[in-house]
Amino acid sequence: MFERYNPANWTIAWEEIAVAAIVLTVAVVLALAIYRIAFSIAHRFTSMSDSVADDLVIDSIRRPVKWSMIAIAVTVAAQNNALLGTIWEPLAQFLRPALLGWIVYTLVRAFTAAMEIRLEASDDPVAVRSRRTRISIFSRTATFAIVFITVGLMLFAIPAVKSIGTTLLASAGLAALAVGAAAQPALKSLIGGLQMAVTEPLRIGDLVVIDGHTGRVEEIRMSFITVRTWDERAIVVPTTQFLEQSFENWSRKSEMLTGPVFLHLDPAAEIVPIRQEFTRFVENHDLWDGRTVKAMMTEAYPESIELRLAMSARTIGELFDLRCAVREHMIAWLRKEMPDALIRHRLEVEAANERVMKG
Repeated sequence: MFERYNPANWTIAWEEIAVAAIVLTVAVVLALAIYRIAFSIAHRFTSMSDSVADDLVIDSIRRPVKWSMIAIAVTVAAQNNALLGTIWEPLAQFLRPALLGWIVYTLVRAFTAAMEIRLEASDDPVAVRSRRTRISIFSRTATFAIVFITVGLMLFAIPAVKSIGTTLLASAGLAALAVGAAAQPALKSLIGGLQMAVTEPLRIGDLVVIDGHTGRVEEIRMSFITVRTWDERAIVVPTTQFLEQSFENWSRKSEMLTGPVFLHLDPAAEIVPIRQEFTRFVENHDLWDGRTVKAMMTEAYPESIELRLAMSARTIGELFDLRCAVREHMIAWLRKEMPDALIRHRLEVEAANERVMKG
């Protein structure tokens, strides 16, 4: 090849370079023309639809499809031009799998975004959390698979890496053991993430209690789950921990819960007026959902009694606010209307003085 382009044949070399450049330019121009025509037709079809998802998918794959069509055009041109083929084929072995992976990756991201847009139209918060969790896990699994396969195909284009792969396949027994041992944590996380998507013990947005921390599930990944607490702390928990250990999910089926407020009162306190005031206050409160309002004495001790005031609300956040309002109101009402119901530590000073005088 190098002898062909010696100084005695510069004229022939420049002619072949010029021909290769012309062929390359024509191929790229034709590819861009076909690309513009195809996407103009696609935009006309998507404009007829009221869905935003169609436009989102078309816009997301525009760039990878553009470069892929250019790569296809250059490949066709290289098959008809020896000089262009000599330069292009080594590069194409890397670019073809990279462009294919890019297209599939953008399609996965586009369909994920389109499905999340459709979720906004749903009125069922539990169904929305369930679908968003599955979409998140499956999209991350697909992304991992796409990147893994694309990088593998690109590496196998290198002759040295390909020979190493052949050697490993020849000794498949030892290779399988080594790869299996090294990839065990990753495979365990992958299987755990898929199991999380199928069984759904928790979803994005659920309120959970894990290791003494209470918070909303903010993010679910293959290897870990992020729980955001009320004070903005992020608790990172391994995915396998939610599958292997018990935890509390307060919003598994719905956000409607019943919560208590405990009052510790004097044993001489009258319960009926307290129950009536509690019922009146809750039934007139905007956060009460009309399901549960009940006051019961749950414990009786020599120096105190325990009164449990149970109430319900539509969401967990509203229940927390309602419980705080009930607690504040009942303490204020008892202080004003029934001060004797509040616990006091009494010292019988006069009786003690009389006993001293008599003694």
